[in-house]
Amino acid sequence: MPADLLHPTAREHSVQPLDGRTEAPRTGRSTLLVIASMLTLAASVAAGVRLGTADIGWADLTRTVGARLGLGAAPLPPLVDSLIWDLRLPRVLMAALVGASLAVCGTVLQAVTRNALADPYLLGVSSGASTGAVVVVVLGVGTHALGVTGGALVGALLSFGLLLALLRRTGLDSVRIVLTGVVVGQLFTALTSLVLMASADADTTRAITHWLLGSMAPARWEAVVVCAIVTPLGLVAAWLCAGSLDALAFGADTAASLGVAVRRSRMLLLVVTAVLTSVAVATVGAIGFVGLIVPHGMRFLVGPLHRGLLPAAALAGAVFLVWTDTLARVAFAPRELPVGVITALLGVPLFLLVLRRRGEL
Repeated sequence: MPADLLHPTAREHSVQPLDGRTEAPRTGRSTLLVIASMLTLAASVAAGVRLGTADIGWADLTRTVGARLGLGAAPLPPLVDSLIWDLRLPRVLMAALVGASLAVCGTVLQAVTRNALADPYLLGVSSGASTGAVVVVVLGVGTHALGVTGGALVGALLSFGLLLALLRRTGLDSVRIVLTGVVVGQLFTALTSLVLMASADADTTRAITHWLLGSMAPARWEAVVVCAIVTPLGLVAAWLCAGSLDALAFGADTAASLGVAVRRSRMLLLVVTAVLTSVAVATVGAIGFVGLIVPHGMRFLVGPLHRGLLPAAALAGAVFLVWTDTLARVAFAPRELPVGVITALLGVPLFLLVLRRRGEL
């Protein structure tokens, strides 16, 4: 297959020498980057807890965590302790987990669809998950059987299934995927608006509209625990399919010739993506462009091989959303911006840049 006909990710694979002389340095660089990202994430979480309209010192943070974990530290006054433990810490941890989930989703979707512009938000998956969650909250459909997360998962799967059905005859051309994803996203956005306007009162509509823009404010420990279970499982599932993702970058036919069960691998990876997206959306709303921004930056730093790219993207996505949410909290304090607004302001220029570099703008 001529190198100039390959997807950009596949072209990067195609120039790797067979003796492994290039892969070994890149593997070492990926390991160092992951370690550096873990340290950066820990520092970012601590800084994110401290920053806000009320100043929190390092000593206050250490005492609260120590007292809550039973390490013998003297507890702080109840108001400060609650501010740190019940509001700031779960919010920052949720931002890290959601950022990691969306970055992994973007990385997987870009390989599966062979489209550098793929992202849960752009492909309509986030909109579908939002519709499913809103239907459960407003109409009470399946409240006991599904819950908000289950409704979001059903909506995400329906939107992705509709996307694949619409692309079945035309193929996975990059422009068609993005355009069809936008159409699917608009459809589910319209359905969400219809449900809100028809059945919700003014207060509910206002609250859900703010939530749909993406906000970490509702994050509580119960939701953090769910994300803390789902996100690592999703990352591990995607990482175990790293070889399949590398092969899928060359296309379905080439992947099949390399022994990859294309249909099964695609379905598994798409379900993983839908689950991660639905859990994130059900908790904090639809946050766009994280899955677009982070994978491109990490692919530039560690290369296209997914065994190193996936953990690097997860950690970078966590750091990115922690700082983005911190900016959303402090930029116009005491008023708080939805974090989805910040990510869109950062993501739209990158989206246009990627389109221009690919000669599609």
